[in-house]
Amino acid sequence: MSKFQKTRAGINLSKMMKANYMQQAEDVKQGKFAVWVGIIVPIEILRGFDIVIGVPENYSAMSSAKGLSREQCEKAEAMGYSMDLCSYARIDIGNNLGPEPDTAIPPLPKPDLLISNNSNCTLLLKWFDVYRHEYNIPHYILDIPFGYEAQKKQDTQYICDQFHDMIATLESMTGQKFNISKVEEAMDNSYEALKHWKRFLRAGESKPAGITAFDSFVQMAPYINMRGTKDLVDHFKILADETEERQRSGIFPMPDESFRLLWDNIAPWHQLRKMSARLAGLKANIVCGTYTNCLGNSEGSADIYPYNGSSPIEFLARIQNFPICAYGLDLRYKVLKELIERYQIDGVVFASNRSCKVYSIMQMDQERKLRDELGIPCVSIDVDHADVRKYNDANAFVRIEALLENIEASRKN
Repeated sequence: MSKFQKTRAGINLSKMMKANYMQQAEDVKQGKFAVWVGIIVPIEILRGFDIVIGVPENYSAMSSAKGLSREQCEKAEAMGYSMDLCSYARIDIGNNLGPEPDTAIPPLPKPDLLISNNSNCTLLLKWFDVYRHEYNIPHYILDIPFGYEAQKKQDTQYICDQFHDMIATLESMTGQKFNISKVEEAMDNSYEALKHWKRFLRAGESKPAGITAFDSFVQMAPYINMRGTKDLVDHFKILADETEERQRSGIFPMPDESFRLLWDNIAPWHQLRKMSARLAGLKANIVCGTYTNCLGNSEGSADIYPYNGSSPIEFLARIQNFPICAYGLDLRYKVLKELIERYQIDGVVFASNRSCKVYSIMQMDQERKLRDELGIPCVSIDVDHADVRKYNDANAFVRIEALLENIEASRKN
């Protein structure tokens, strides 16, 4: 799986994502109302309407993985957008507002409404505001309290109130009546899919690991834009079942792994294949990533927040702070410590992401604390999750190889 051979799950992923994208384009042609959302906006609530849902961040990640990020970023920069802005935003703006849309991956169908939130990405608000001005459409912003501690009841209610207002806005704009039954069904699907996802991730706990973090980076894509669907449940079940079958058959992505690493930050989409192959040559397996482990969690935990089916809207409000980049220092350390122990991690790679400041800003403090309190060797490397021009392979691997040497030295002490 780490070498990107076409497994059943890999084949299904390609078919499913393509079919979803093509269906969205056709639905908009037929006059369906379209909404663009940030990745943390609860899509399950939007399933209460018959609308098209697009996720620009997912689109930008896909563009980078397919090697298109340089050209798309340069389009935005030629329009006056700074190279210091998030590469996701530059890719998306460049391809939507630039002179010629990319034909390899056409832009998402144009939206009628934008919905963003500020819990994990403050730049997202300004990014979507570009489209608010350009397309002259409304932009609904969800205000989510930051995760310095477990979410308080008044914060949950504050978020729920905004969800209900968002629902009223959609009813007004679409002319449709909100269907809570569809939301309940969507939430059941998402929760079932998450249980299969966690079963897939647990394959990384074995020695040797049954997956690499690169497998999880690739396979998380449908969670971003297909939450609430039966297709997502079916896909994650295929993924988990197949992974367990491979383990039982003695098939491992790196059977001779010597170093078990944790990756902290968003995936470097433009380097997945190359980085995975080079790490394999060093017998180093990144078995776990904070980015893919946080799906469906609550603050400071590596496990799904339990859902009893009684109130999907309240549950979705409760887990609005599931991404680790919305945690304070103490909660970040708590979840890092838990993952290190659970996955038997030898060392941590902190990817200092030139695009995602909110994910990267606390890493030096976390690195220091892990070394001082747990004695875990750590390294920091410079990356950008989507702009290949901001990554230097030689520099990154000099530091990674130094990390492996430090791990070897610590084993001898």
